[in-house]
Amino acid sequence: MRFTVNGAQVETDLEPETPLLWVLRDTLKLTGTKYGCGIAQCGACTVHLDGIATRSCQIQVGDLEGAEVVTIEAQGTPEAPGPVQRAWIEHQVAQCGYCQSGQIMAAAALLAEVPDPDDAQIDDALSGNLCRCGTYPRIRAAVHRAAELMREDTQ
Repeated sequence: MRFTVNGAQVETDLEPETPLLWVLRDTLKLTGTKYGCGIAQCGACTVHLDGIATRSCQIQVGDLEGAEVVTIEAQGTPEAPGPVQRAWIEHQVAQCGYCQSGQIMAAAALLAEVPDPDDAQIDDALSGNLCRCGTYPRIRAAVHRAAELMREDTQ
């Protein structure tokens, strides 16, 4: 099976039923994508699959032929964070931080589709991403700020 991860071609001969999450973490050593529940209910494992926020714990590698996968590692680096990450830092969203890569990936997918979302759109797009620390008001504020930063970056 061949597919792309963060712009790089990947070829694997793993069992087709292997979850994408394990390919990312165990084979490719991209550990930013987190294991939360394993049943696509918490959002910690969210990646972009062909541009759509998707739970990687439920996607089988056998279904990825020709697909494009983007993980949190492609959103920026500690030295050069992307706009969503900058907003997360500004609003001090993370407490324990475990859900944050999934939250950021869901927010980035929303902002790619809706450059200036309202509160309801944010809540809807991120409703499947659970935060045990309850930082939802800061998450919403950070998404609004990320939208501003993205507009500033394009001017």
